[in-house]
Amino acid sequence: MSKAELETLLQSWGQPKYRAAQVLEAAEQGKAFADMQNLPKALRQQLEENVQLGSLSLAAEQVSKDGTRKRAYALRDGQLIESVLMPYSDGRRTACISSQAGCAMGCVFCATGQMGFARQLTADEIFEQAFRFASELRLKGERLSNVVFMGMGEPLANYANVMEAVRRINSQLGIGARHITISTVGLVPRIQRLAQEDLQVKLAVSLHAANDKERSALLPVNRRFPLAELMDACKAYVDQSGRRMTFEWALIHGENDSRRTAEELGRLLAPLRGMCHVNVIPLNPTQGFAGGPAQAAAVAAFVETLARHSVPATPRVRRGIDIDAGCGQLTASVQREKVLGKGL
Repeated sequence: MSKAELETLLQSWGQPKYRAAQVLEAAEQGKAFADMQNLPKALRQQLEENVQLGSLSLAAEQVSKDGTRKRAYALRDGQLIESVLMPYSDGRRTACISSQAGCAMGCVFCATGQMGFARQLTADEIFEQAFRFASELRLKGERLSNVVFMGMGEPLANYANVMEAVRRINSQLGIGARHITISTVGLVPRIQRLAQEDLQVKLAVSLHAANDKERSALLPVNRRFPLAELMDACKAYVDQSGRRMTFEWALIHGENDSRRTAEELGRLLAPLRGMCHVNVIPLNPTQGFAGGPAQAAAVAAFVETLARHSVPATPRVRRGIDIDAGCGQLTASVQREKVLGKGL
C-alpha cells in the first residue's frame, strides 16, 4: 500500500492518521506487526489478521564473490521475477529490479526474452523489490542509492505501474529521480510520453546494433520501431529534458564488437553528441544463444573508436559472473530444478 492507502485503511478502523507513518517506518526496519511496540496491542492484532507484509516470497538467492546479490522471488500466483543488489567500492548501492514476469520483446541473447511473457507486475510488486533492499541496507547503516529498471521485462510496456512505482521509490525511499534509470529496447511512443513526465528519470536505450538489419536480428522490436524513428525520439527526449541519456551495448564476440561497427555507431549517434553516453559490456552468455562475450582487446578498440567520434563510452565489468547474474538466468535455474524435482 501507499502511505495514503494505509491511512485510509487505518482511519476506517478508527485509528488516527499518523499511525500509517508508524507502521511504514517499522516495516522499513524489518519488523513484524507483533514487534511494532509503539502501536496499540489491538491494532497490532488487527493488522496481523487483515494485512500481509509484502507479496514477494524468496525462491532462491545467490551471492557473488564481488558482492552482487541475486534473488528470485515467487509471486502470489507462482510467477517468478528477479532482483539484484550491486554494491560498489565508491559506496553506491544499486538495485536492479523487474517490471514484468517474463518479457514479450524476444531479444535473442536475453534469458528473459527467451522464456516469453507471463504478465505485468503491479506497482506494489515493483516497488517492493526496491523497498526490501532499502530496508535491509538501512539495518546495516547503509542506504540504497540507485534503482535501475533493467531486470526482467520491458518497463515502458508496463508504463502506468512502473511510473507509480517510480514515484513511490522517489517519495518513500528518498531516491532522487536522477538516481532512477528506466531502460527500454525502444518503444518510441512511450519514450515520447516519458519526456513529458514532471518526475524526469534517466533514460537508457538498449541498442546493440547500429543498422536496422543487424538490430532487427537481435531485437525484434526494431521491425516495429526502426532506428530512424528511435533516434528521432531520443533526440526529442534529450532536447526536451535537457539531460544526457545512455545507450546500452552488449558486446558479442565477432558480431557487434568490431571497429567497423563502432564507426557505424559513432555516425548514428552524431546528432546526440554531448548528450549521450554508451555503456559497453561483454555479453553475459545464455543457454539459448550461441554468442559469447567480446574479448578485452575488442572492448578497448570499440571504446577508442567511439572516442574518435566524440562519443564517450565506458566499458563495464560483468558483475556476478560466478552466479546466475544475467537477466532471467536464476529464474531459468529455479524452473529447471522444479522440473528435475518433479521428475525425481
